[in-house]
Amino acid sequence: MELVGCGTALVTPFRADGALDEPALRALVDWQIGGPGQAQGSERNQPPGVDWLVACGTTGETPTLSHDEWLLVLDTVGSHAAGRVPVWAGCSSNSTREAVERAVAATRIPGITAVLTANPFYNKPGQAGQFAHFQAVAEAVAPFPVVLYNIPSRTGTNLEPATVVRLAEACRNIAGIKESSSNLVQITELLTLVPRSFSVYAGDDAMALGVLGAGGAGLVSVASNVIPREMSAMIHAALRNDWPTARRLNHTYFPLLLANFLEPSPGPVKALLAMMGRIHETYRLPMMPVSHPTRERLHSLAGELGLLQPAGASTV
Repeated sequence: MELVGCGTALVTPFRADGALDEPALRALVDWQIGGPGQAQGSERNQPPGVDWLVACGTTGETPTLSHDEWLLVLDTVGSHAAGRVPVWAGCSSNSTREAVERAVAATRIPGITAVLTANPFYNKPGQAGQFAHFQAVAEAVAPFPVVLYNIPSRTGTNLEPATVVRLAEACRNIAGIKESSSNLVQITELLTLVPRSFSVYAGDDAMALGVLGAGGAGLVSVASNVIPREMSAMIHAALRNDWPTARRLNHTYFPLLLANFLEPSPGPVKALLAMMGRIHETYRLPMMPVSHPTRERLHSLAGELGLLQPAGASTV
């Protein structure tokens, strides 16, 4: 699996009554990948939308989904993407047995092209425990591609570069890692150790250009839920070494990238999408609507950036 560019960690839309909003989810898929209502890219070599989608990741409020809802979200995204872009399935658990079961189930869903699996949370395993956990998941689905997901702020444990290298050597279907440690030194070290065929993706929007500059393959983005073309344009500019364009876009949208984390994600990004008329602003406990000051800041940024214009318009 050699995939470069920008992928979106999709939100999970809920109706006002809290149920899954399948029509809104399908509409988001179309909008993200350049379906109806999406203007064509104007940048040279720039596709209409993002390069792949991640369903049931952190941004998708996955811990609040039942098993059947998790399957439904994956099936909806995979089937509606219909091969237009790859789709990664979030298959994380702090129980290795459950993570394996989820990964195996995901491989059977049409349209799913890779498994994304995070550090076991709460248990706080050491490096040996994480190695065994990820190895079990990878071996259970081989040769299906697996992307590791290192997110210490959510899981309480860090996957170290040496362990990632061991996993890449032990399991050939471990194709890459979404690195959300917010530690650019660690990510740079990792990039010097892994083989060229192993893809390292930035997992933090605000650090994307730093990771790409060090040799990263792309970004798994939260902000691209709101600005898919703009984030994709920025990442593709950096990948083709057009740094003036990449820096210009980063400078324009950086306040928005930060604002998406003024409060626990995906609160801010779902609030923005609701302001844009793309979803209901509905969360599941323990997630809560954003505070009034955050909402005012988000609305102000959205207005300044032209995001409150009619759906289908673009700011690139």
